[in-house]
Amino acid sequence: MSPKSPTGNKIRIVIADDHAVLRESLAALLGTQADFEVLGKAADGKEALDLVQTHRPDVLVLDLFMPGSDGFEVLKTLDKAGNRVATVVLTGSESEADYTNVVRMGGRGLVLKSHGPEKLFAAVRAVAGGELAFSDELAQRVLNRMAQDSRQQTQAGSLSRLSERERQIAFAVARGQKNRDIATQLHISENTVKRHLQSIFSKTGARDRLELAVLALNEAGLAA
Repeated sequence: MSPKSPTGNKIRIVIADDHAVLRESLAALLGTQADFEVLGKAADGKEALDLVQTHRPDVLVLDLFMPGSDGFEVLKTLDKAGNRVATVVLTGSESEADYTNVVRMGGRGLVLKSHGPEKLFAAVRAVAGGELAFSDELAQRVLNRMAQDSRQQTQAGSLSRLSERERQIAFAVARGQKNRDIATQLHISENTVKRHLQSIFSKTGARDRLELAVLALNEAGLAA
């Protein structure tokens, strides 16, 4: 079953892309999915921020390079305002530095414009459900780079308050595993994994799976 928005209804989406044809095509494409609802379409970063403020969507599908306020600026503004709308960045960039900056600024999914529609659908559903939506290879490259960059600023023992089971789950998240995969591996229910994650977030101060993954990778590196 596809995840719905936190309210249990359709996943509510805002699209931001400066190319009118692509913007309208994306809206039509996403509208083919029974569990999606497109609330608004923005042509630039300012419009995107206004639509997010007005509609409070579950997911923002964001082009990275737009005139005026680009995707990076949108992510930075949302993060500074404490608005944790789940954002899927849609880009043609092949720069690893761009990908890392997307993650640093709060993007929780990344789909290349060369990918097929199913990749985008899956990414929207994943971030709406609180998961990350990066390819396995890209996720590990970005997370390892972020952990390496921040390792000198992080003290050992950031996971020291966790139980052994919570530590197992934290390191599974760092390996990019989904809740259902963690549940299968540890022979527990998916709801139990979710309860453990809430406890882990509370104890570590991590705001989401990405920050938890970086913490776990930092600790693994410091212990090495």
